[in-house]
Amino acid sequence: MADLASIRQPVAREMREFQGCFKEAMRTSVPLLDHITRYIVKSRGKQMRPMLVYLSAQACGGSTDRSHVAATLIELLHTATLVHDDVVDRAETRRGFFSINALWKSKIAVLVGDYLLSRGLLISMEQDAVDLLRITSRAVESMSEGELLQIEKARRLDITEEVYFDIIRRKTASLIAACCAAGAASAGADEDRVEHMRAFGEAVGIAFQIKDDLLDFAPTSATGKPKGGDLKERKMTLPLIHTLQQQTGSRRRSMIRDIKRSADRPEVAARLLEDIQSGPGIAYAESKMAEHRDRAVAMLNALPESPARAALAELVEFTTSRKR
Repeated sequence: MADLASIRQPVAREMREFQGCFKEAMRTSVPLLDHITRYIVKSRGKQMRPMLVYLSAQACGGSTDRSHVAATLIELLHTATLVHDDVVDRAETRRGFFSINALWKSKIAVLVGDYLLSRGLLISMEQDAVDLLRITSRAVESMSEGELLQIEKARRLDITEEVYFDIIRRKTASLIAACCAAGAASAGADEDRVEHMRAFGEAVGIAFQIKDDLLDFAPTSATGKPKGGDLKERKMTLPLIHTLQQQTGSRRRSMIRDIKRSADRPEVAARLLEDIQSGPGIAYAESKMAEHRDRAVAMLNALPESPARAALAELVEFTTSRKR
């Protein structure tokens, strides 16, 4: 399986240039804000989303200056949502670094997230990129709807498979879909091709989220036991949903009671994890992940052969084969 370095190769130049574009987009004359934005630049992760923008642009005709605008908009949006998510979740760390709210408290973190969103709006106006703003704004709308829908349903633990896919399509897949659509649009692709790339990104995003679900039930290298973090947080993942759907009324009610108690009762959480691992939920989730992975790869056949198209196929495989 290819690694991220080889997948990134067709857009290595664009990714190098992006570093400067993103730093410039974050520049501010307010000392505290400038200090925080420099910390954000330092602590960014694999930059998968800008890479998706550039690969999609290359696969649809070639990167342009507008591709840098698209990648910057996406990264500003993504970073803002992460900052806000850490406030909501009261998270202390992000990618091995302290979160913004841990270092500068929640009020400042919320304002920083607002600043990042406003920078995206201003850049799109300054660059006459309303079409790219429309794509990214729709992703923000979907992500917010998905988060609130998940909160609403998690309270009652009544998420069906249909609702689960609706949530992850909005919450996770919409941003990856926006990366691919914005990349295509920045290359001058027509509306049909932009929509095709949006649908491709959505399929990748759904497969990505199901893989995340599965990783929570996979043994860790440190302990040999699954993390089970999603279960303790009462997140309704696909393996859990399918396992519950296969239970009879009394057994289902018993499992739901155990889910509610699992955060404070390690022995209950361990029993639940064992039930899910030994049940049909894992294999079912793997089959659904493969279904969306294969759909995404098949959609690439509509694009001309190119190193970027090959890299996108490798990225889909990497997404669903990763170990963390």
